[in-house]
Amino acid sequence: MASDREIDWGDTGNERNKKIETLLKNVHAGLPDPLTDPVKRSLLRGDYLYFHYGCDGQDDRGWGCGYRTIQTMASWIYFNSPLVKKQETVAPSLPQIQKALVTMGDKPGSFLGSKDWIGTFEASLVLDFFYDVPCKVVHVRGGGAELEQVAVEELHQHFEKHCSPVMMGGDRDNSSKGILGVCTGDRGSYLLVVDPHYYGRQLEETELQRRGWVSWKRVSSLDQSSFYNLCLPQTATQRN
Repeated sequence: MASDREIDWGDTGNERNKKIETLLKNVHAGLPDPLTDPVKRSLLRGDYLYFHYGCDGQDDRGWGCGYRTIQTMASWIYFNSPLVKKQETVAPSLPQIQKALVTMGDKPGSFLGSKDWIGTFEASLVLDFFYDVPCKVVHVRGGGAELEQVAVEELHQHFEKHCSPVMMGGDRDNSSKGILGVCTGDRGSYLLVVDPHYYGRQLEETELQRRGWVSWKRVSSLDQSSFYNLCLPQTATQRN
């Protein structure tokens, strides 16, 4: 969509930009692998920023996790795509994301300024709107078991080809998660999860990892009765 018209990024605000400039980059760096001898290990490649509740001065606790995961994904595109104009902000703000969804007709006008959640489908629309990056949305009906059987290989292929962060959400397990990698062994797989729900003063990478905000999670530990959706940005063409 971005190629068809000029994008209105809106008023980014100097104070917000200053806060974004202090956000941590690549918070998974140095985290030990969950398996000493994996059969297969695939990780994102390239820089990104860790967006989380309240990180830019807007208190979005309880509703903004999907927005924050989108911002983390957007920051990866900003840093790694030569097609993105560097004078633009590193990621759209929460109001800008809402405005884009209303502009596209996905949401009614009452959505502006609301605290309504958004998920993987909205993420696919937003990344296409701002960056011309199409996304593949994968629906996993069978909870953790089907993730292990089907989605793990899809994730391996994604990180090997596209290299970019993935967004995951569900129904019973409705907390948005950023997925940065996947590690598979003889007895199952682990997902490298960056959790946007942290709120508070900025922590160092090692402390975020120690507290579990960035961690490897066994796929079998995920909710077995929840469906899951994955939003996989098709970013390979953006790097060509």
